[in-house]
Amino acid sequence: MVAKPKPSVQLPNKGSNANKSGTTKTQSEVKLLPLLLTLAVGAAIWFIPPPEGLEQNAWHLFAIFVATIIGFITKPLPMGAVAIAAMMATAVTGTLSTSDTLSGFGNTTIWLIVIAFFISRGFIKTGLGARISYMFVKRFGKKTLGLSYSLLVSDLLLAPAIPSNTARAGGIIFPIIRSLSETYGSRPEDGTERKVGSFLLKTAFQGNLITSAMFMTAMAANPLIATLARDVANINITWTGWAWAAIVPGIVSLIVIPYFLYKVYPPEIKETPGAAKMAEEKLKEMGPVKKEEFYMLGVFFIILGLWIFGDKLAIDATTTALIGLSILLLTQVLSWNDIKKEQGAWDTLVWFAALVMMATFLNKLGMVPWFSETMKGSVSGMSWIAALVVLALVYYYTHYFFASSTAHISAMYAAFLAVMLAAGAPTMLAALVLAFFSNLFAATTHYGTGPAPVYFGAGYVSQNKWWTLGFGISILHIIIWFVIGGLWWKVIGLW
Repeated sequence: MVAKPKPSVQLPNKGSNANKSGTTKTQSEVKLLPLLLTLAVGAAIWFIPPPEGLEQNAWHLFAIFVATIIGFITKPLPMGAVAIAAMMATAVTGTLSTSDTLSGFGNTTIWLIVIAFFISRGFIKTGLGARISYMFVKRFGKKTLGLSYSLLVSDLLLAPAIPSNTARAGGIIFPIIRSLSETYGSRPEDGTERKVGSFLLKTAFQGNLITSAMFMTAMAANPLIATLARDVANINITWTGWAWAAIVPGIVSLIVIPYFLYKVYPPEIKETPGAAKMAEEKLKEMGPVKKEEFYMLGVFFIILGLWIFGDKLAIDATTTALIGLSILLLTQVLSWNDIKKEQGAWDTLVWFAALVMMATFLNKLGMVPWFSETMKGSVSGMSWIAALVVLALVYYYTHYFFASSTAHISAMYAAFLAVMLAAGAPTMLAALVLAFFSNLFAATTHYGTGPAPVYFGAGYVSQNKWWTLGFGISILHIIIWFVIGGLWWKVIGLW
């Protein structure tokens, strides 16, 4: 007999507080101490004379950039508001002209990720994403380990077209895991989390990071990486090139990580025949495939095909995304109201535009070339392989200090890439190693990427266990991606 899930508890709205009279008091978005810290850091750098060989405008833009990253980390305001303030500062101070300040909004890579957000809404709205997941659970969910693999395969199939790893993990996979856990009486409230829930949640979270690393369009900040690589070193990372380089180490990781967790953090329940039954019941509730789902599936194959083969047809990735979105609007799978309500996409547009603008002009004004020349001495005497490995490890483990993958990438990707190239590392190899690690480094903590608070907040895994398992998995990732990945990258000619 399949247990019925408990009704969900309605949580209070965090954006407001009710006072004793019953009226609602809006909670301020402004946090004073983080704001003062952000301004103080920016002002301190601003008034320091620029180093020799660097123009003052470049130094002033660097001060605004550092303050922006501090703002992203400490969050005195939402990310979009911090980005608006940063753009205001560049224009008001005359560091850049207004047209240069707003130039990021014309970047095609930014619009690729924004439009991909809109397209991903179709998977959630039509229920196609959940249907795909339930189909895999029904087919492969008779054992707990197989159940975990079925969830990861679902994530892998959805990853190319859903750029928000939080939407994939939190909006599609997480509710299914909660239902499965409830079915087997696995709840943190009564101490039964280890029955099945802890293992499934931890495995799904780690798998989401792997699938995010495998495609340029699988995580919101991945296109930012492609933009930085192009601006810093004129490296053109294509959608196909990224996926091709990641496919072998990515699949190996998807196989190894669940098995590793199964051995070191095993579920108490090893057989889960009820999972397949639950999935079957959910599919019955959903009914036959709706026409909107067929349209959504058709658009998915169209955009995936054009992302892979579009270069031969002179259709770039952003144009492909526009084609897919237009079809969804014409077929009414999505309405214009759906587009207007997609807050994550519009938020991404703003902070992404600000970061791309600053990164572009830091390079044009000479900051990045100056840093590269300055740092050459730090890797002098090292072979490029040793320099690449050491720098990649430092880049990976400094994520303990970041609560956002975007902030980490913005602050450190270009700098670390420049130093790797100064050491003689092959350009595409260096750019992609840092790109992959920009997703995998979130394995370590319960706050390092969007899905982490969602999964950790469910209460199935303690913080100590989360960090311990995360560190062990980080070592596995490094071994797999350097050894297996390194051999694969040799075969395909990256080095």
